[in-house]
Amino acid sequence: MQKLPKIGLPALLLGFILIVFVSKSSINIGYGEAGVLFRTFGGGVVTDSPPLGEGFHIIAPWNKVYVYNVKQQEFFESGMQVLSSNGLEISLDVSVLYQPKYEELGLLHKTKGENYVNIVLIPQIRAVARSVVGRYTPEQLYSTKRDAIQIEIAEETIKNVDEQHIQVNAVLVRDVTLPVAIKEAIERKLRQEQEALEYEFRLEKAKQEAERQRIDAEGKATANRILSASLTAKILQEKGIEATTKLSESPNAKVIIIGSGKDGLPIILGNQ
Repeated sequence: MQKLPKIGLPALLLGFILIVFVSKSSINIGYGEAGVLFRTFGGGVVTDSPPLGEGFHIIAPWNKVYVYNVKQQEFFESGMQVLSSNGLEISLDVSVLYQPKYEELGLLHKTKGENYVNIVLIPQIRAVARSVVGRYTPEQLYSTKRDAIQIEIAEETIKNVDEQHIQVNAVLVRDVTLPVAIKEAIERKLRQEQEALEYEFRLEKAKQEAERQRIDAEGKATANRILSASLTAKILQEKGIEATTKLSESPNAKVIIIGSGKDGLPIILGNQ
């Protein structure tokens, strides 16, 4: 009985050491994450093999694993101050959709570290936005060139960070804010241009209508000339006789005097 405490103490100590060893030798990597292994006595950051994937892993207790989020993430930059081509200050709200390149995660950790967003991505997006916006006037930024600016910023950012082990999926220009005076001047100009276009449209429409009426009048005049040239006295007499015949067949009361009208045409008298 006196030996039990002596036997139990080493067992408890051994169990404690085992628990510490297991806790230091295992790691569980969650959904959408990956781990970069650091070998304390084996060359540091592992870059020549894929990162540790999701799930449970056993590692040497003297090594360490750095866990990264490898899902698509969003960085939002609000109120980014940039200058237009004529030196006016513009404010941009920009979102960047990005994620670390999975197969290059070890290189990213070794060269940039866990703070890679602040070290690489944010400076790049700011520099590219300033460069791209500086090519355009406030009028272009406000109206026609907004989509083009977004595409240019995305393309240049993707190109600049591609070799730095970061994948940029999209760059979205959420808002473009101009100085109030400039915005009001642009809106006035756009309204005036729209009014001018509407006025030109009305003039063109009136011109087309006048042309249509002229052509219609000329057609009628030509038809009348042709008809007048073809209406001889003989034809008129024949037409009058045809009309008289039809009227005589009508049930309405009437008196027809044959040959008493002009050029020998009949005169038709009603029942009044």
